[in-house]
Amino acid sequence: MSTTPTPAAVEAPTELTFRPGRWIDGWNAEDPSFWASTGRAIAKRNLGWSIFAEFLGFIIWQLWSIVVVLLPAAGFELTTTETFWLISLPSLVGATLRFPYTFAVALFGGRNWTIVSAGLLLIPATLLGFAVQNPETPFGVLLLIAALGGVGGGNFASSMANITYFFPQKEKGWALGLNAAGGNIGTAIAQLAVPIVVTLGAAGTLNIQLAGWMWIPLILVAMWGAWRYMDNLSSAKADFAGAASALREPHLWVMALLYIGTFGSFIGFAGVFPKLIADQFPEFSTFHVGAASLSLAFLGALVGSLSRPYGGKLADRFGGARMTVISFSVMILATLALILTLPLGSFWVFLGCFLVLFVATGMGNGSTYRMIPAIFAARGAANGGDAHSVSTQRRGAAALGLIAAIGAYGGFLIPQVLGASKSATGGYETAFWCFIAAYAVLLAVTAAVYLVPRSSLAGQRI
Repeated sequence: MSTTPTPAAVEAPTELTFRPGRWIDGWNAEDPSFWASTGRAIAKRNLGWSIFAEFLGFIIWQLWSIVVVLLPAAGFELTTTETFWLISLPSLVGATLRFPYTFAVALFGGRNWTIVSAGLLLIPATLLGFAVQNPETPFGVLLLIAALGGVGGGNFASSMANITYFFPQKEKGWALGLNAAGGNIGTAIAQLAVPIVVTLGAAGTLNIQLAGWMWIPLILVAMWGAWRYMDNLSSAKADFAGAASALREPHLWVMALLYIGTFGSFIGFAGVFPKLIADQFPEFSTFHVGAASLSLAFLGALVGSLSRPYGGKLADRFGGARMTVISFSVMILATLALILTLPLGSFWVFLGCFLVLFVATGMGNGSTYRMIPAIFAARGAANGGDAHSVSTQRRGAAALGLIAAIGAYGGFLIPQVLGASKSATGGYETAFWCFIAAYAVLLAVTAAVYLVPRSSLAGQRI
């Protein structure tokens, strides 16, 4: 008897079809031979340009966090409430846009949407440059331009959705981690570069219009790079059914709450940190290095971004829930230390407390994000299914995008609570006590729901 397999038993090798408009048919990243010979190179090329475009998206999204600190020197007179609205509104718009942006890749193609979403960044960048030149610009106009900057916040969702289609399951974590970290660092770069550029060569004044215009050439490069080097995958399909199923899962809403506490705190504090420094320690708001000015506010977003991958790694080793509990504990201690040391009037102690807080939020970002697929796998097993089935993975993947969108609303809540505290009491201590209370509740929820083995999670600790 012949042992030669029949043609039906032999898995056909992956063959790509390239169509006009850089569309690719037949993509199968799970085919080891295809991935090693062809797929990895194409995926990495798309990842590189995706990171660059998302990086610029975060810059435009968080640009007003540093611009509002420069406005008084440019002749603008804003109330505390107006200032915090300029800081927080981009986060509100960006968080809301993450929902439609998640599905845009499947509807229009990853390459095509990257070109469009990067091009949209030109609008708030250009308008900001014109508006800040005239101190008589109405506050409503400034607020509208800040809201338009929210388009940069949506880029994260579409970028993450696009990249997940390119990589095999075993490498998704690495690719998505790089993509997320590359975007988050954009906040730090904006807060570092803008004060330098607007003061360099300004002869004692401010070229504040460059805060927006300096990014236009880079945005054009990102658009060109996406057009020239990125691809659309016809296999990328919008999973509306998976999203609907995930929304019916109670654990999605629990994790969304936890992610507001971690990522929401990171993006919220990153947005207000330059303002907090200017209010509490105006003499340290900027340092003069030659003819340029430098703000140390960028350090917060930087350490928070860099610590995120380590939160995920430690969650892999010790468990996501355990690391999230530790993160919330450190966030409580750092915030408490901040309140207790404010009367000392020491900028360096203030900076140190905040950097610890930023590291804890970054670690929490990584650990909570790592919990999500583990929870949905456990739910699949508890319901009598396979923890690694396609339906379970679909629900988990949809939940990642939805939770990331909901968590971004923390970027609106944090500045609003701080602004309300400043307006009502003249200081920020009340807001920080509120944050401590919130972190304590979230810590308790994490411990009660995910550290204690439950039958609803197949008896697993997450």
